[in-house]
Amino acid sequence: MKNILITGGAGFIGSHVVRQFVNKYPEYHIFNLDALTYAGNLENLKDIEEKENYTFIKGDITDEAFINELFKQHKFESVIHLAAESHVDRSINDPLAFAKTNILGTMILLNAFKNEVDYTKEGALFYHISTDEVYGTLGETGLFTETTSYDPNSPYSASKASSDHFVRAYGETYNLPYVITNCSNNYGEFQFPEKLIPLCINNIINNKPLPIYGDGKYTRDWLYVVDHAIAIDLVFHKGQKGGTYNIGGFNEYQNIDLVKLLCKQMDQKLGRTEGSSEQLITFVKDRPGHDLRYAIDATKINKELEWSPSVTFEEGLSKTIDWYLSNQVWLDNITQGTYQKYYGQQYSK
Repeated sequence: MKNILITGGAGFIGSHVVRQFVNKYPEYHIFNLDALTYAGNLENLKDIEEKENYTFIKGDITDEAFINELFKQHKFESVIHLAAESHVDRSINDPLAFAKTNILGTMILLNAFKNEVDYTKEGALFYHISTDEVYGTLGETGLFTETTSYDPNSPYSASKASSDHFVRAYGETYNLPYVITNCSNNYGEFQFPEKLIPLCINNIINNKPLPIYGDGKYTRDWLYVVDHAIAIDLVFHKGQKGGTYNIGGFNEYQNIDLVKLLCKQMDQKLGRTEGSSEQLITFVKDRPGHDLRYAIDATKINKELEWSPSVTFEEGLSKTIDWYLSNQVWLDNITQGTYQKYYGQQYSK
């Protein structure tokens, strides 16, 4: 059985990737390493926690001695690295935390991989998941490609850009097999409600204001998280070592247009008068260094690996809303903080 380490596997994207690999590949043993900070939620993985090819480990990627011992003990063949501090607003308030986790944590994993993994074996891989924010901002036209120069504008994107560079540097210096993907904004089931879409869903349910930065004309490409997990699966198994792949949803929405579409779907699903949720929209002071527009060119992964999104944004948004409306207990546990007790209840017996 092949031992694979997935870091950050209790987070939003990570939980979908863990589930994808555990369910699809019984010949792999997936070790899910997560520090269970505010965004790590083991309730996301209730359906697979008893699987024989799944093990959860609580730990911090910045703990060098712990990480080195983990690699020695379990003889990992590959790493899928998702663990990261990821919320731009939080990076503005505490940039050092982002540097510690995203840069130092990545380097500690790279060192452990270099020292403990026989990466001359076929299939050995360090897969680093990154973001389109490393590219900076776009004007009204153009797309980010895999060769776009890095130009990060927030502490979060700077920390991710730095970690990307270290992964490539280890590849060049030590011949370490790696691949990097840069994704656009993810949305979907199990997302922590600090992010725009689940925040607005929760606020509409509770008739609270929908905060929109600035004039609401910031533009993003949106990627359904299930499609992202499928793309990660494809890149892991078929991607070119030493390569980079951009993963995007082939769509762009201004924030204000996205929120209005969400309001319309929510009104329909909640049986409210059309337009009532739009009345909750509230424009708030812009955040510093706010990038105007991101847009991913995902042509490479589409042509080389035949990946494309399985749903339109409108379809994915509808699925996402339906999930949150059907999982009110999960949402209540998140917003009230009670989800953080789950580890103690389930794993400390």
